[in-house]
Amino acid sequence: MKRNVVVLTLIILVIAALLWAGIENGRMHKLEQELRATRAMSMPGMGNTAAPTADEQDAEGILKDLRGKPAPAFTLTTLDGKQVSLADYKGKAVLVNFWATWCAPCKLEMPWFIDFEKEYGPQGLVVLGVTQDDAPKDEIQKFVQKIGLNYPVLIGGDKISTAYGGIEYLPSTFYIGRDGKVVAQAAGLISRDEVEANIKKALAEGASTSAGGQVSAGGHAGGV
Repeated sequence: MKRNVVVLTLIILVIAALLWAGIENGRMHKLEQELRATRAMSMPGMGNTAAPTADEQDAEGILKDLRGKPAPAFTLTTLDGKQVSLADYKGKAVLVNFWATWCAPCKLEMPWFIDFEKEYGPQGLVVLGVTQDDAPKDEIQKFVQKIGLNYPVLIGGDKISTAYGGIEYLPSTFYIGRDGKVVAQAAGLISRDEVEANIKKALAEGASTSAGGQVSAGGHAGGV
């Protein structure tokens, strides 16, 4: 009898755990869907305009399509004053993410980037966060430390924004293959699975030439 009670108790606990996990996953999925529905928050002063669909981007020219083209070169400064250039990561797959501290969808995807940097970093992935904030550096640094970012944060501006087609929506992310060309890009929030698929595509692009040391990252000489 006692054994039956123990077994029944264990079954009840397992069912309760599964129900809790289902509710939690459902809540997170709902949150992601709600944020994805808005797609992104616009730059300050632009209101809460949702990011356009891919067709709207092409039709209205809102987002310049850089896919298949050399990624614009840039040299930017980190929060601690170091100079970082895209050319520094020759032969690597680079994820360039434009974000801001006030951008809610940006906060949702940052933990994904942290995880993917850990998982795919040894395979050649580099994540670079480009802040579009007007906030003081110390405030941005506090935000970075609170989130626990494990990748470089660079101070952006109009020059790099223009070079990448005009960043009107945040987050905006560009996935650069080992051959230095943009393989995918996204204006607004996309799913974690889509982010990972784009990362894998960037790692695969130019992998053979990278091994031979014939890859040139950064697209063209000079910096932004």
